[in-house]
Amino acid sequence: MKVIDHINAAGDKTLVSFEILPPLKGKGIQSLYKHLDPLMAHKPAFINVTYHRSEHVFKKKADGTFEKVIVRKRPGTESICAAIMNKYNVDTVPHLICGGFSVNETEDALINLHYLGIDNVLVLRGDAAKNEASFEPEKDGHKYAIDLLQQVVNLNSGVYIENDLKDTSKTRFCIGVAGYPEKHFEAPNMDTDLEYLKAKVDAGADYIVTQMFFDNEKYYAFVKACREAGITVPIIPGLKPVYSKKQLTILPKTFHIDLPADLSNAITKCKTDEDVEKVGAEWLLQQSIDLKKFGVPVLHYYTLGKPQLVADVVSKLL
Repeated sequence: MKVIDHINAAGDKTLVSFEILPPLKGKGIQSLYKHLDPLMAHKPAFINVTYHRSEHVFKKKADGTFEKVIVRKRPGTESICAAIMNKYNVDTVPHLICGGFSVNETEDALINLHYLGIDNVLVLRGDAAKNEASFEPEKDGHKYAIDLLQQVVNLNSGVYIENDLKDTSKTRFCIGVAGYPEKHFEAPNMDTDLEYLKAKVDAGADYIVTQMFFDNEKYYAFVKACREAGITVPIIPGLKPVYSKKQLTILPKTFHIDLPADLSNAITKCKTDEDVEKVGAEWLLQQSIDLKKFGVPVLHYYTLGKPQLVADVVSKLL
């Protein structure tokens, strides 16, 4: 079932969804189920599965020279999504990124997802590789998320890269894109960022899911600005708990977001990370309550590393 169909069927009810990482290479599927089990008790509408591009590392050879090797630390999303759907009977949303893929490899991945009965994708440009100062597309790959989105839209219309194919089958993907309440760090200003976002919606995106934020007023202002720009699709807020003092610097540096003074001051006063978890859980709960009152279509939780914390918050909300 498509994300947009879940939202439309729910009416005024606020749904819940979760986002997870695929297990690290070498970890069994049970590690994934252990992460998901406490979350599934809350009957999420769908589960997002992130994708992390491969890395290039240089390994020293016996003769003293170095060989460039591609390392993928986590498996692809197709098999993970299929396993989740099979075990829990829940819809999944695999992340689809530009980095590390040619257009032909992207088409193959989309065809595999379609064969598996997966109806949704979240289309992202993705981050720069760790050894790159800025994002560089793969040879014959997409440079921008809107180009990747257009490829999905084309497949939904039965248009493949080999345009001489006859009697082609159409895919039926519901397409999500990312939005940034505090602006994408590469955009010169919010107006420009909204122009890019509207272009993706006009090209065929069905909904938006936001980057994490910790001040709901920034989300409300973002929604207002989107509506004034003519963006009418659902805008799903992305939420994450704070659970360690290190995140006071890691989150702003990595995700280019602000933490409200009340939250950062409360965390600074904590003596242990266990105390931080309590502060973070209460902040997440109050955020969720306020957003639910606002009437958001879905509360989307980034559960990476702390599924039980998120599950406990949701249990108090529902």
